[in-house]
Amino acid sequence: MNYRFTSESVSDGHPDKLADQISDAILDNYLAFDQESKVACETVVTTGQVIIAGEVFSSGIPDHHKIIRDTIRKVGYTKEAYMFSADSCGILSALHSQSEHIRQGIVKTNAEEQGAGDQGMMFGYATNETENLIPLTLDIAHKLVYELSELRKNTNLMSYLRPDSKSQVTIEYSEDHKPVRIDSIVVSTQHDEFISGGGNADVEMQAKIKSDIEKYLIPAVKNKFSKQIQNLFDSNYTLHVNPTGSFIIGGPHGDTGLTGRKIIVDTYGGRGAHGGGAFSGKDPSKVDRSAAYAARHVVVNLVAVGICDEVFVQISYAIGITEPYSVYVNTNNSAKVKLSDGEISNIVKKIFKLTPFAINQRLKLKNPIYSETSSFGHVGREPKVVTKTFESSIGEKKTVDVELFTWEKRDFVEVLKKEFFSN
Repeated sequence: MNYRFTSESVSDGHPDKLADQISDAILDNYLAFDQESKVACETVVTTGQVIIAGEVFSSGIPDHHKIIRDTIRKVGYTKEAYMFSADSCGILSALHSQSEHIRQGIVKTNAEEQGAGDQGMMFGYATNETENLIPLTLDIAHKLVYELSELRKNTNLMSYLRPDSKSQVTIEYSEDHKPVRIDSIVVSTQHDEFISGGGNADVEMQAKIKSDIEKYLIPAVKNKFSKQIQNLFDSNYTLHVNPTGSFIIGGPHGDTGLTGRKIIVDTYGGRGAHGGGAFSGKDPSKVDRSAAYAARHVVVNLVAVGICDEVFVQISYAIGITEPYSVYVNTNNSAKVKLSDGEISNIVKKIFKLTPFAINQRLKLKNPIYSETSSFGHVGREPKVVTKTFESSIGEKKTVDVELFTWEKRDFVEVLKKEFFSN
């Protein structure tokens, strides 16, 4: 019997995502001037106010206020009507030094013996139902809010749009887990009060927004996919746009935002599994982040080489301990090789070094690469090299070339081919 599965995403203007972006922008600025920075930066955004708190050990001296205001401005909170603006919001910084008791477990004389910055379990998941190896429900949901943000920032087609938005996608799957059709799409987007006067104003705004979503947004999203996936958007899917009515009050004024509150949006949309640890604002000594990226790197290469159709990997650590305590592989009975999941796991442990030091070296995680991860998902993104410039609070500037989304690289395919298919 067919079943339905749902994933959601949120825009860069969603208050939780704004908090993530501020935390990662601050992290990047520390790493730009000191790659050994230890940072755990949490952000709260609410009506007219930003609060940052956490622990830092670094020689970097970033201008927190400028970073915060620049980040808010880039997202689009620039009007007083939003009740939250880059130029007028209050900022409170409560960052302080990292605990020596934490640092003693992760900073070692021999860098290769670096211990995990915390205990916990981290997961990676990949599926071949999309080209970027993330669940199709999540891929569509991400593209909906991304393209809506592009329409807001770079066109006048929907000039009434405000920064805050969400999407949700439900797909009907067959019994053998293949997507059959788009069942429903939900888009909720903040907007100006572009029709006033009472009466049917709300109804008229609702109709206009839905019409524009159908005219501009849905076609833009469909064009990002292959013909096969485009065909899943048949005429029978249900489209809900701002289903509660007007959405004028939004952003940090409508809902307080917190770093790390969208961990399912950040990862796999509810597929696979999640260990519970958030990413944004954390330097790579925190395995919550670095090991989750390493797990994604493993599964991307396993699926890309054709070992299985889908797979999730769990890696676990203890604080201060170098080697992971467990590496677990589950192919959900989709393996194309005559090996058990346990045997595949043993090969993974042999090929992929999963100590914190090895992960950071392989994926280049001590670079300022994190701002780009903090909206529209940490996985399923395109690896690329970009040039970034940073400025300290004393006017020192630094320009660096960095490689983004290294955990998406399919650079172990040949090694895995040799290991799994040479015989």
